[in-house]
Amino acid sequence: MKISVGVDLHKTQFTVCVLSEDRKVNESGIYPTNKQGYEAFRKKMTMLIGKGYEVTAAVESTGNTRHFCNQLLQAGIDVKVVNTMKFKVVNESVKKTDKRDARTLAEFLEKDMLPESVLCSQESEDIRRIIKSRSILVKALVSLKNQVHGLLMGYGIESKRGQLQSKKERQRILCGLEDHRSYGNAALAVKPLLDSIDQVASEVKRLEKVLAELVVKDEDVALLQTIPGVGLITAATIRAYTDDINRYESAKKYAAHAGLVPWVQNSNETIRHGHITKRGPVELRTAFVQVVMGMNRYRKVTSRYRIMTRYQEMKKHKGTGKSIIATARKMSTII
Repeated sequence: MKISVGVDLHKTQFTVCVLSEDRKVNESGIYPTNKQGYEAFRKKMTMLIGKGYEVTAAVESTGNTRHFCNQLLQAGIDVKVVNTMKFKVVNESVKKTDKRDARTLAEFLEKDMLPESVLCSQESEDIRRIIKSRSILVKALVSLKNQVHGLLMGYGIESKRGQLQSKKERQRILCGLEDHRSYGNAALAVKPLLDSIDQVASEVKRLEKVLAELVVKDEDVALLQTIPGVGLITAATIRAYTDDINRYESAKKYAAHAGLVPWVQNSNETIRHGHITKRGPVELRTAFVQVVMGMNRYRKVTSRYRIMTRYQEMKKHKGTGKSIIATARKMSTII
């Protein structure tokens, strides 16, 4: 006999509805998302398995879904992760409660009508986390540099865009402020920001070193880096957010996963095409745009590439933005 378990997962607790094949609720309850809560839930599910029941659970894709799935897999429970973008029954319910949501998941699971979402491998997850941390630090670095440029402008000092990239140049600016009394206490205001830039820049380099060690033996990353203009970060991003390329039936499906295909509205004899769907991971879509921009920077090497020749021709009548996106979609099929 099959048992379908619907789980409405939140940050601090999860609500469970256990549904049998005859559509009767065997059990429902609320558990905390801590060691004791997971252990109590696993114990009850293990008891059902011990009685000969085939237990399957369904949970929506959220920030802590992977950890929750790992807890259930340890007990031998099959888990299906629901694609929330395709399953709107819960979100659009007029009477939305955790208990009702858990029951809805259990009912659709029992009918085998849930759209599933695939969790990436743990290796890809680790790479994604490193890239995300680096992205946060880079944004902080840009913000700090902008603040320094603003402070210097307030003191009548003109600074160039890339002037703060070098640690030596940053030190030269600070020494110049300390040596000239006309700038008052400018050095006291700028020094903490420059120290923060040094520290954040150091952390960015450390993360890049960790990332390089993670993918040092990855053949996919090495292959992607043979594309002119593609560096470690872009290659690792594409590899991490693609995970297993074999799960895509075709290059078109892969481009659709990246959100680089146009939406289509087909009704009767009317067919409309709009902007790209942007449904996939924004990091993957951005990485493909970076590939095109990197190839464009290496024009001495790529100028005779057919794809870049088409890009230059397209740019004349469609503009830069649309041309980059169209070329990014083509690059996704090539990759």
